Order: sequence, then C-alpha cells, then structure tokens
Amino acid sequence: MIKIANAQLWVHDQDEALAFYTEKVGMEVRADVTLPEMDSFRWLTVGLPGQDDVSIVLMAITIFLTTDDCHASYEELKGRGVDFVEEPEERPYGIDSSFRDPSGNHIRLTQVRELAAL
Repeated sequence: MIKIANAQLWVHDQDEALAFYTEKVGMEVRADVTLPEMDSFRWLTVGLPGQDDVSIVLMAITIFLTTDDCHASYEELKGRGVDFVEEPEERPYGIDSSFRDPSGNHIRLTQVRELAAL
C-alpha cells in the first residue's frame, strides 16, 4: 500500500526554518539526520504534535511516497506506464527510487528503514 508520508517545504536556511517552525509555530522535530556519505545531505523534518503520520521536510520541493516493498511498487507503477528516472536502489535510509509526473514534478518512492537502524 502506498501512502503520503510527508511534503517538502523549500527553505533558504534549514536552521532558520527549524527555529521558526518549532519555536514560533509549535511543531516538533521528527528527524534531523546528516548523511556524510551523501555529501552531508541533511534530512530535517518537523510535524505537529499528535499527528505522527505526516511530516514536513525542510528542503527542496519533492513529494515523498512510502511503501512496504519498493521493488514491488516500482514494478506495479512501471507496469501502469510510470516512467522512472531512478530504479530502486539501496540507500542508508532504505530503498529509494524516483519518477516524475507529466508536469515534471519530482516524486520519490521509498521503503524506509526504522530511524533507529540509521
């Protein structure tokens, strides 16, 4: 089953955005992980207390979809004619792939490992 996991909000400065959304809006940090093996990529998410199933990623705009089985979902969507720009690939956080919709929107399809495993 595919579900919406988070939405991204483009920000100029992740630290400034983090302070705004936590200190002023009242959100909580869900994840703040820097991955040195991916050129110090920072995965920073916040969300509203009590709504644990949806997060906002503070970075470049992309839609993230999660799945329990990235390879199976990839094959299913590919069979429906979805044109993937990245096939499923092992990443430090799980298995990840990417496609674009007809308007050029970037969409990630990810099978996420538990954060404790990172």
